[in-house]
Amino acid sequence: MRIRLQALLAVFLLATCGTAASGEVADRFRQVSDAVVIIETQQTMLLTGSRGPQQASSGNIGSGVLISPDGKIMTAAHLVQAASVIKVKFQGGQVIDAHVVASAPLADVALLQLEHVPKDAVVAKLGDSSRASIGDPVFVVGAPYGLAHTLTVGHLSARHRQNVVMGGFETGELFQTDAAVNQGNSGGPMFNMAGEMIGIVSHILSKSGGFEGLGFAVTSDTAKQLLLEEHAFWTGFEGSALAGPLAGIFNLPQPFGVLVEQVADNSPASRLGLRPGTMPARIGAQELLLGGDIILSVMDITLVQSDETYRQIQAQLRCVDPGETITASVLRMGEVLQLSAPCHAER
Repeated sequence: MRIRLQALLAVFLLATCGTAASGEVADRFRQVSDAVVIIETQQTMLLTGSRGPQQASSGNIGSGVLISPDGKIMTAAHLVQAASVIKVKFQGGQVIDAHVVASAPLADVALLQLEHVPKDAVVAKLGDSSRASIGDPVFVVGAPYGLAHTLTVGHLSARHRQNVVMGGFETGELFQTDAAVNQGNSGGPMFNMAGEMIGIVSHILSKSGGFEGLGFAVTSDTAKQLLLEEHAFWTGFEGSALAGPLAGIFNLPQPFGVLVEQVADNSPASRLGLRPGTMPARIGAQELLLGGDIILSVMDITLVQSDETYRQIQAQLRCVDPGETITASVLRMGEVLQLSAPCHAER
């Protein structure tokens, strides 16, 4: 009888704790939900097909979080890196234009600036991700498959340093979580139980294409360092690395280059004159958009496949003041060209 009573008491205590935890999450969700936004982007491309040149439009939908009263929003770089139009939708229904002011594609974080800020906008509090521990409860708010302000709950499963996680992430630090993350969650915030934003959702690892318990978020400390302290330079283009056999296929005059595939309107890349790709193709398992420029150097720094070269180029670009010149050399139709343009990047 004593054992049965102890078992019933344990079940009661677990149920009570579960109810309290659920209530805590609900309270925190109501506290932060209005700071979470939906981000919709558009970009227009000129594609060459069997019927000749055709204009095609594409776009992404994801999430973001308002982090300052003056209209700064953190999100994922892959959503906005080459976007020509960015629309931000708040929970109250307001839709506001925004533009990129900083972006670190290798860490998959970007910073947007709203054209204006809604009245009574709610700002999320940035937390200290270094204080988070494996096993801590967390929750994610975003728009999976376009379903706005969806809440998922889980734990911090692991902490990963750079170059240890598949998926292209190369710079900074990631949290792994079992909180459900799906398409549309990208760029959305991860919160701790104090209602502090400690991560920006980046990607998942999946064999099925859906969530399988492996979601990843860039830590808030990484995002703050790259976007708010270092002001990572937004180039406004997306591309693919060409190295090894690919460098030979494209007849590069050096071992490494970057194929320009998409360029955002009114971006530094656009003003520099970079030409995007026009012809979809597959080489082996890699899908590419061919026909664009291949970047060989930036600011007289020859491209090399290393994080150190990327950091050197970013450091140079951050030091360029508005009106000063940005330079690049590119391979275009078999000819090496020198491009230059004054910098208009927002600081």
